[in-house]
Amino acid sequence: MDADALADAFWGVARQLRSRNKEALAPWELTPSQFRGAAVVARHGPIRLSALAEHLRIAPRSATEVVDDLESRGLVERSPDPGDRRATLVTLTERGRTLVGEIQAARHARSADVFATLDAHDRAELGRLLRKVAGE
Repeated sequence: MDADALADAFWGVARQLRSRNKEALAPWELTPSQFRGAAVVARHGPIRLSALAEHLRIAPRSATEVVDDLESRGLVERSPDPGDRRATLVTLTERGRTLVGEIQAARHARSADVFATLDAHDRAELGRLLRKVAGE
């Protein structure tokens, strides 16, 4: 298989995963970027807005908008950084932690559907190959 065919196959799977991800988020009326923001806060929080922007690979202003949206839904809260009064920390609320857990379970189920045609050996081999291509 040549590089173009591999790229087409890769992007086809990526489209399926993106579509399933959007379906998984639909019941919570959360956008993919909002979920990514909440997931980063869950993994790294309490976190400064600047660090959140770096993890999301977006501009700090965009990270502020994501946090504004999450805060308006009661999923995160801001607090002053005790180490630097000029900085703000973002933390998940209890509701946010619950929501992230529920969405991660739904996303896992949708992703598992995409790879259900592969047996355990094939999934392990695909994972190995993708990590190799990613340079890990």
